[in-house]
Amino acid sequence: QLEFGAGDLQGPLFGLKIFRNLTPRCFITTNCALQFSSRGIRPGLTTVLARNLDKNTMGYLQWRWGIQSAMNTSIVRDTKTSHFTVALQLGIPHSFMMVSYQHKFQDEDQTRVKGSLKAGFFGTIVEYGAERKISRHSILGATISVGVPQGVSLKIKLNRASQTYFFPVHLTDQLLPSAVFYATVGPLVIYFAMHRLIIKPYLRAQKERELEKQRESTASDILQKKQEAEAAVRLMQESVRRIIEAEEARMGLIVVNAWYGKFVNDNSRKNEKVKVIDVTVPLQCLVKDSKLILTESSKAGLPGFYDPCVGEEKSLKVLYQFRGVLHQVMSADNEALRIPKQ
Repeated sequence: QLEFGAGDLQGPLFGLKIFRNLTPRCFITTNCALQFSSRGIRPGLTTVLARNLDKNTMGYLQWRWGIQSAMNTSIVRDTKTSHFTVALQLGIPHSFMMVSYQHKFQDEDQTRVKGSLKAGFFGTIVEYGAERKISRHSILGATISVGVPQGVSLKIKLNRASQTYFFPVHLTDQLLPSAVFYATVGPLVIYFAMHRLIIKPYLRAQKERELEKQRESTASDILQKKQEAEAAVRLMQESVRRIIEAEEARMGLIVVNAWYGKFVNDNSRKNEKVKVIDVTVPLQCLVKDSKLILTESSKAGLPGFYDPCVGEEKSLKVLYQFRGVLHQVMSADNEALRIPKQ
């Protein structure tokens, strides 16, 4: 990989990076750089030897010569729920030891909480912070850095697709409890206020716009599927009549009512339109030997069914009679269903 850079402070920069696999579990990278400045040419060489220690753990040995010469060794363990790093560096002008841990929450916002301790000849720094996905392509993070003699600073970072915006705010050169408190509480209050007043309404409006576009683009397809489902239901009527007679004779499974689509139960969403279709006949047609078994897949593909609300969460609600007793069950669209239940 060849690199070239230019700037008004440091002058032209030429770089060459080489990567090579040594074994299936070990690789090496070498980065050579030539930086032209007012003080002459500054060469630099960085070599990293890495080895895969196990499924989730990597070990790195780095040697840097020229610009900030140093020898660094680190172990990184990355799992589904955590990221742990321990590193030791001996170098000019900085030698230090660093330990950091990051916990990954398994939520849709990809929330991460992290903390690190770094101690060396320059002093001691403690960092803690969090990051969270605020939209489909944006991740917002904040880190508080508390150190001696560096003081207290707040670093805010926004990743937007392939772009990174970094806002460092230096609060004080001294270690003051009030500065630590404001650096911790301030961003939290601002974030929750923005999330509730700006981000959440914006994302809700964006989702509604996308759903509206999707409805418009699929309107003709939904109409066609609806007509096909109604035609299938008409063909099922005679079969369903015979199934009901057989089930009544043995006091078996009779589907009294069944609905499929989007149900609105929350009072805060009472203004939303309920989008459900009657699927009593198609479900009764699937009853065999007093049992109804549906697999873990969308019910929209079943005979007599269609999707009344494309792109939205759907459920199946069934009111059925078994052994002369009424029962009710509700399942998610992709959830398996087996009735009667024990």
